Amino acid sequence: MSNEFDREFWEERWRSGAHGSMAASGPHPALRAVADELEPGTALDAGCGSGAEASWLAAAGWRVTAVDIAESAIAQARERTAGLPGAERIEWFAADLTTWTPEAPYDLVATHYAHPAMPQLDFYDRIADWVAPGGTLLIVGHRHHEGHGHEGHGHDHDGPPAAASVTAATVTDRLDPTVWTVRTTDEVDRVLTGPGGRPVPLHDVVVRAVRTR
Repeated sequence: MSNEFDREFWEERWRSGAHGSMAASGPHPALRAVADELEPGTALDAGCGSGAEASWLAAAGWRVTAVDIAESAIAQARERTAGLPGAERIEWFAADLTTWTPEAPYDLVATHYAHPAMPQLDFYDRIADWVAPGGTLLIVGHRHHEGHGHEGHGHDHDGPPAAASVTAATVTDRLDPTVWTVRTTDEVDRVLTGPGGRPVPLHDVVVRAVRTR
């Protein structure tokens, strides 16, 4: 397995089924909370995985661009969402978000646990540029805490490596206060059910900001 968060790494993760089992948990609760307060418009799901968030947004009336570096993830997402309400409002792209650029900004840019082959905070800077004035940025990341693994990139035991983890403060410190109004800075612990019923603890960072100009 590659020691970088590149296409090869994520293709192997998705082909092996290491990520697909978590899709049944549905969209992240932070996305539900944010989108419920907004009028549906255009949305980017940056690092869409198997499409839980993209399909939920589309069903709620959003026009969604869903991008993931792994073609295996996009294939699973297409299959999983085929025939679901709003599926026709989703455009799927297998593309590297470190080089891919959208044609126009979005009313909502959301990312959930995406780990690119570039520094994590630089990635958040990059996707923040794709939010339209008046639009919303939602970042859900893995929170850095003691016990994070430092070898490899598995999420199964020690959590993601420190390089892929952030805190609410490190994210919000990157948001220029003359450009952004920060609405949410949360650090939340929750537990999902993994393969075989195994509990999977998640240590989340949730940052929501509105672009003012």
